[in-house]
Amino acid sequence: METIPPKIHSLFKEHGTVVKFAKDTPIFLEGDRTQDVFFVVSGQVRISKETASGKELTIRICGSNNLIGESTIFSSLDYNSTTATAMEPTTILTIDNNMLELYLSQEPSLMIACLRWIQLQNMKSQSRLRDLLLHGKKGALFSTLIRLANTYGEELDDGSIHINYKLTNNELANLCATSREVINRMLNDLKKNNIITFDKSTITVLNLQFLKDECECENCPLTICRID
Repeated sequence: METIPPKIHSLFKEHGTVVKFAKDTPIFLEGDRTQDVFFVVSGQVRISKETASGKELTIRICGSNNLIGESTIFSSLDYNSTTATAMEPTTILTIDNNMLELYLSQEPSLMIACLRWIQLQNMKSQSRLRDLLLHGKKGALFSTLIRLANTYGEELDDGSIHINYKLTNNELANLCATSREVINRMLNDLKKNNIITFDKSTITVLNLQFLKDECECENCPLTICRID
């Protein structure tokens, strides 16, 4: 798993304040004024945006050793562009944005490590946006399944990949910017054609190459083709 560089982790451990969030509790809200950057110590956090009509798009699902709210670092924006919600009991370390910028400015190697990590997140976002725009709903689902397999997949003896992460169809729909009904239909079609199987909110991919071929996979490095 691609996680934040150890130097950044150490910075948050030394200077950060511990805050704990219960399941389904917002850590920050889209549109609110921003003051802090957060390091996820444990738990799961959903990063999302909401349209004017109230539809939610899940952008990332972040586990431990990840930064959230990082888009405000050295930015003129003083508000959150996304919402972060704890998906399970979550512990974070928080540092004031201005103080973090000061620490980074004082140590060039630390700033370079942080900028490299932020650039990797930008490349992930660009890759997902490409799939959502170029390949429609089918491409969005197929590429999301590929990313889930790369992030949480466990290869089984028969060569299939079990995605060891529970997602409801509604949560999967939010990752694909579509409706649950569309996701239900496409998942059932994939199951009928022996591309996937699913049971109790987990999915096993039987034919990963089919998914890659259908969404014209560019074989991005695994550090980019992820959901976190």
